[in-house]
Amino acid sequence: MPTSIITTDDLREFKMELLDDIKKLLSRQATGKLKKYLKSSEVMELLQVSPGTLQNLRVNGTLPYTKVGGIIYYDAEEIQNVMTANRVQHGLNS
Repeated sequence: MPTSIITTDDLREFKMELLDDIKKLLSRQATGKLKKYLKSSEVMELLQVSPGTLQNLRVNGTLPYTKVGGIIYYDAEEIQNVMTANRVQHGLNS
């Protein structure tokens, strides 16, 4: 297996590419151009919930979804609306 030598210039170039990629992601997020529909695995990661909890949220009507060909999709905007509607604020103005 050939050996590659990484120089400080290589690292600097990598850092600049990585920063550019992060800036692009942040600008897409700010303009709302992220994915419109999320799969179950993405929603579980986003909300940090188990598959059973996600199923309960679907069954009790808390989280709207669409099923196409056996795959369940969630509208990212609807997830945000559910999170906002269920926000709890305790004594912030006290």
